Amino acid sequence: RDQPRSRGLGDVYKRQIFSNRIIWILIAGAAISACSQESTIPVSAPASESPASEYVESGSPDLSGIWQVMNTASWNLEGHTASKMPVTTILGALGGIPAGMSVVDGGTIPYLPDALEQRDSNRADWTNLDPVAKCYIPGIPRSTYMPWPFQILQTDSEIFIAYEFGSNSRSIFMDRPGTQAPLPSWMGYSLGRWEGDTLVVDVTSQVPDTWLDASGNYHGPNLTVEERYTLIDDNHIQYEATIDDPDVYSRPWKISMPLYRRIEEGARLLEYKCVEFGEDLVYDHLRRDYDGPRALDGNIPEETQ
Repeated sequence: RDQPRSRGLGDVYKRQIFSNRIIWILIAGAAISACSQESTIPVSAPASESPASEYVESGSPDLSGIWQVMNTASWNLEGHTASKMPVTTILGALGGIPAGMSVVDGGTIPYLPDALEQRDSNRADWTNLDPVAKCYIPGIPRSTYMPWPFQILQTDSEIFIAYEFGSNSRSIFMDRPGTQAPLPSWMGYSLGRWEGDTLVVDVTSQVPDTWLDASGNYHGPNLTVEERYTLIDDNHIQYEATIDDPDVYSRPWKISMPLYRRIEEGARLLEYKCVEFGEDLVYDHLRRDYDGPRALDGNIPEETQ
């Protein structure tokens, strides 16, 4: 009868290799399973996709994405020709204000007579008075049509909008009808609802310090804004805002413009921390070595005269 063969080092080595292979196969299988599960969790998505769509369970249109205007409304809501700015002495043609068509229904803003005089006074000294030049929060609706993009993140209970300019943001509350803000703020208080496929946002409690553009168009403490966001197709939103303030305007008036989705690969919001860019305008006259005009338009600020 054959005797069992004794196991030498070679047999032990082969068994070791076989065991190791089994272990690695099991580890690889577990890793593949884990990866397949993790791949269903959206960590980061291109701007052309809607990363929050799985959370929008109500069936409402998904507005998530990065959006931007393509107009000159931030300079002047009304129609205007191209013009110079004081910085053209340094930047040349790059420092001019581009021409633009009015985004106001009817063409012009219906100011009350006294308010129109205030607008004209603002416009005459806009380079020193515009709050945005000092890096103050633009408010609503101006934040929407600033030259910088913004990102919408949407759920059924809240819609969050992040703006690249100054890293500002606001929340639109979808589940708080009838509530009010305890205090006014730069972005105001936003309550949203759906009317069919249109997101309607009522904005109240904004401080009166914001302007509507860089041309001195302004409002008072009783401003109300009704925004309407209507998804036209996958890459365009029709934006409308009805603006009312009985202390400043003779009637409510409306602006409208398209918003364009940023569809390039890897599109995202970057940083525009504007505080350091506004310091010279706001604080230059306080510097120890201040020796003359340093305001944007070349005039000495009033507090130094």
